[in-house]
Amino acid sequence: MGPTRKPNVCSRLSRRALGCFSRDAGVVQRTNLGILRALVCQESTKFKNVWTTHSRSPIAYERGRIYFDNYRRCVSSVASEPRKLYEMPKCSKSEKIEDALLWECPVGDILPNSSDYKSSLIALTAHNWLLRISATTGKILEKIYLAPYCKFRYLSWDTPQEVIAVKSAQNRGSAVARQAGIQQHVLLYLAVFRVLPFSLVGILEINKKIFGNVTDATLSHGILIVMYSSGLVRLYSFQTIAEQKEDWIWDQNFSLLTSKGDTLLLIGDMPPLLFEVSSLENAFQIGGHPWHYIVTPNKKKQKGVFHICALKDNSLNENVLTVTASGRVVKKSFNLLDDDPEQETFKIVDYEDELDLLSVVAVTQIDAEGKAHLDFHCNEYGTLLKSIPLVESWDVTYSHEVYFDRDLVLHIEQKPNRVFSCYVYQMICDTGEEEETINRSC
Repeated sequence: MGPTRKPNVCSRLSRRALGCFSRDAGVVQRTNLGILRALVCQESTKFKNVWTTHSRSPIAYERGRIYFDNYRRCVSSVASEPRKLYEMPKCSKSEKIEDALLWECPVGDILPNSSDYKSSLIALTAHNWLLRISATTGKILEKIYLAPYCKFRYLSWDTPQEVIAVKSAQNRGSAVARQAGIQQHVLLYLAVFRVLPFSLVGILEINKKIFGNVTDATLSHGILIVMYSSGLVRLYSFQTIAEQKEDWIWDQNFSLLTSKGDTLLLIGDMPPLLFEVSSLENAFQIGGHPWHYIVTPNKKKQKGVFHICALKDNSLNENVLTVTASGRVVKKSFNLLDDDPEQETFKIVDYEDELDLLSVVAVTQIDAEGKAHLDFHCNEYGTLLKSIPLVESWDVTYSHEVYFDRDLVLHIEQKPNRVFSCYVYQMICDTGEEEETINRSC
């Protein structure tokens, strides 16, 4: 069964003005997004490169905001030219922001201050301070010091918008210790905080004496994920670890300056194992209903192949043997080489959940340079609805990120010698007149 024809944009706007649908907030939102989806995909709508900028430091994008200079400078991406939202004071290299997450007000929670209902940037600095920064003004709203003897470097959500995991750099040991044959048992630390205000849940030490020859670890949705060089992935319940207080060893030297009595959590024994699986390069995803997981067979020749297995008994789903990295079923596959100039190759596949569109970046090598276009597909049927050519060349040896966010397309490119470029495209009506692209330094 194919897609049914829907009313055009004018008809939808007229129906909205006449109140021909429920005033429920969810219905209004879905109606408006349906209108925007129709505008995005109609033939007369174009996406134009309205401005471009370059930087010597990494560029990041999040919800209509572009961050420069290690998150110190924030620029709005919704204007037809760069509009600075804020710029924080200059700081030393030791104070720069290493990583950041955008925090938005959780639904249904009563917060202590009216300002808490506005978005914040949770940032981790190079000298181990955890900050909460106003996403509108750049003002520091809250800060907490982590630890003096390990370097925290990465931020991630454990529970989205509620609990964060702060991960340290891996402990390689000093050169002198390595030469002396002294083994470093502690690989890294994971500090877990509830957000608003920052409240420590626990700081977990990943110790090789307990977990074995582990190579990495992370935390997601209350699950401690431990990885090994062999491709083995093991899952443990962080809640179970946190509840077994009698097994904790308390280290009073590890304390937060703003939280008296907070201490380092060490595990005295191996926690109960929830699940383990072997996968190439530790690639592992879990989800679905009933629960299934996706892995790559642990053989180099199987790279790019994914198996779906039932979580309850590890049985391979015979009806869906192979899926793509985006989770879609592949009925037939072909070998495509990235360096084959005669073939168009897919580089980035993403999903715009609000518009229910699948976005695909395809690249073709033309003469000495590559050219790319962004295609929008109907997520339900796979039909090609829109193709947007990117005006800049695409070098497949560079690192690329492409964001499609409602009526905005943004391309961030990292070139050699730490040169970063940002290309902003906005949805416009085609007036038949070509205007010069704004080339600005933000």
